[in-house]
Amino acid sequence: MSNESNNKERSSKSARRYSNLPIKNSSSAHDRAVIWYSNAPWAGTGYGQQSAQVTTRLQKENYKTAIISNYGLEGNNTSWNGIQIYQRGYDLWSNDIVTAHAQDWASRNINAQTVLFTLFDVWVLRNPRFDNLPIASWVPIDHLPTPPDVLSWCRKSNVMPIAMSQFGKHMLNTKDVDCLYVPHAIEKVFEPKIKVANNEKEFTGRQFMGFDEDVFVVSMFAANKGVVPNRKSFAENFLAFSQFAKNHDDVRLYLHTEDVGSSGGINLHKLLEAVGIPQTKYKFVDQYAYRIGVPQEALATLYTATDVLLACSMGEGFGIPVIEAQACGTPVIVSNFSAQPELVGDGWVVDGQPFWDAMQNAWLHSPNVKEIINALEEAYNNGRKRSTKAIAHAKKYDADYVFETAWLPALERIYSDEFLLGIQEPIIPIKVAQKASGGV
Repeated sequence: MSNESNNKERSSKSARRYSNLPIKNSSSAHDRAVIWYSNAPWAGTGYGQQSAQVTTRLQKENYKTAIISNYGLEGNNTSWNGIQIYQRGYDLWSNDIVTAHAQDWASRNINAQTVLFTLFDVWVLRNPRFDNLPIASWVPIDHLPTPPDVLSWCRKSNVMPIAMSQFGKHMLNTKDVDCLYVPHAIEKVFEPKIKVANNEKEFTGRQFMGFDEDVFVVSMFAANKGVVPNRKSFAENFLAFSQFAKNHDDVRLYLHTEDVGSSGGINLHKLLEAVGIPQTKYKFVDQYAYRIGVPQEALATLYTATDVLLACSMGEGFGIPVIEAQACGTPVIVSNFSAQPELVGDGWVVDGQPFWDAMQNAWLHSPNVKEIINALEEAYNNGRKRSTKAIAHAKKYDADYVFETAWLPALERIYSDEFLLGIQEPIIPIKVAQKASGGV
């Protein structure tokens, strides 16, 4: 049987398993274990934030929960808020140690059903030992169509895909891969907030940025990673702002990101100079504060101090800053591609042209500079005010609401007999595995 026909068979089986069968569960939360593969929960990344958010709620629901950190912990295991945290492996994405960590966690919870959850790009998962373990993959899809390697993973009969956007769900469904849907979410701290306390003093968001209160602030909150493609489209966004700023003396650009490309990105100072934005027009977040992590309370203050969030990118699996900003009453500008349009409650959606990503063998989207300029002009003319429409839209992504309405039903599917009994092997506790192989 060819790989293609085998994948189709797996796709058909998974579609029957997830959608057409009634849920039958032999277990409850008390005898379920979660081993969660992603960034460390203290990491200042979207994956780290979502990991902290979901695992703490799983623990409160009596799921026996541990995290495998592929970023943020090296050299030793530790614990965080009562949750076991396993260190990363030698391999860049920890392919060498994930299954062993899962077996160790299973050995500590011998009477529980252990499922490996992944929150990361699944195309990096290359160890063949993954193939028969029960896996639930909260999978980012930011290309059109779904990249072949991502699609191949999601078609595995032992994998339960969880789309984090309606776009991702649609991309999988069009390839006859059924999946669950659970969006990313935000904590209640994200709301309009004028001031934040720091060392017994209070600061406004504008003071934190270094801007006067009477200027119009355009902000970008985006990770500076990747060169070709540069997925956050810094070049297109900067070029658009440079043209927009020529017509308005009172506009400023706040950049909440790493500035010189130290994390595998680009030198943004050189790009700002190349597009002609004078140094008086922009500010970067304090780089040490950014490195050690800006508290969410301060982030809410920064979003509140922003007049419009500029977030046009080449593609997003979700796009957390777009929801965080709107929760604080700030309208947004995004690309008309991938998950971005579905996240907009108040703002502007920018068209562009297709961009072929040869590494993923799928299309991204290059936002149109002229359209970004037009959106910035409309935002400027809209004036400086909090958007009640944006705030109302963001409420559907409240972390408690998403956990109750999306995660809890999804967990019943993941731990259902229909899914788990169809997998060739459970996660075998490591002591049992050693005995079976003659190990010590």
